[in-house]
Amino acid sequence: MSILGADKNNKTLLMKKIMPVLALATMMLNACAPVYKCGEPAPGKKLVGGKRLKQVVEERNTLCLNLSAKQAENQKLKTHIDSLDMDKAGLSAKNAELEKAGADLRAKYADLTNRNLSQAEQFDKTLKAKSEELNNKEKLLTDRERALKEMRQKIARQDSLTSRLNDIIRNALLGFNSDELSVEIKNGKVYVSMSDKLLFKSGSASVESKGKDALKLLAGVLDKNPDIDILVEGHTDNVPMKGSGDIKDNWDLSVVRATSIVKFLTQDYKIAPTRVTAAGRGEYFPKASNETAEGKAKNRRTEIILSPKLDEIMKLLKQD
Repeated sequence: MSILGADKNNKTLLMKKIMPVLALATMMLNACAPVYKCGEPAPGKKLVGGKRLKQVVEERNTLCLNLSAKQAENQKLKTHIDSLDMDKAGLSAKNAELEKAGADLRAKYADLTNRNLSQAEQFDKTLKAKSEELNNKEKLLTDRERALKEMRQKIARQDSLTSRLNDIIRNALLGFNSDELSVEIKNGKVYVSMSDKLLFKSGSASVESKGKDALKLLAGVLDKNPDIDILVEGHTDNVPMKGSGDIKDNWDLSVVRATSIVKFLTQDYKIAPTRVTAAGRGEYFPKASNETAEGKAKNRRTEIILSPKLDEIMKLLKQD
């Protein structure tokens, strides 16, 4: 065996003998090592454990400081979390209030919408009714304007007929003096005024021959114009009449004279009785003053008033 091999075996044997002793020493050192708290200064080199123990204690102190910092930070975070939890609870309550307020607003909006819809429907109904009413009034106005136009046309035709009739009668009665008869247009009618000296003797209702001649000419015109209505009015002056029999006063005289002329026209010249009316005015519608003889002569007259039939015009006037 070489010397090198012998040395190796000796070392191995020596280590086997020393290891138990070192383990026991380590156990004793650990058992005898002091316990340090965080923040205490590292032990001196003379303390058990030597330099390595000092290093471990310093590392431990560093870890302790880091732990304290983390614990302080953790506490701060916990406080912040608690604050956030409180804020969350407040926000949750506020959110509940807002949701309730939102629900109330939605309900009010729905109610207002329904109410507005109802009002809109009512407004539409009212507007429709007003529109129909306006249309009806416009139609009524249109109808009335048309009726008025028609009436004006009829009146214009009446005026034209009246004017033509006036000319015809004037031409027919040209042979009589102005103090015996006159022809004029008043209020759309033709007035043929005959004096009593042409028609009657004083106080009489019998037609004189010259008066019959005038009435004959007039009847010829009336016979050719069947659409002319005839009103015969008797008039007197204001001198009281002292009569006997059926004629007792001026009023009786005016009525009887008018009736006498009506009978002459209807019986002798066949003018339809339905066209003729007799009326007595007495002294109450004088044509001139009764203060003079000339005025009284003008008042003693018989007026034959001729007018076109107004039936169609009156119908138009009665329309709504």
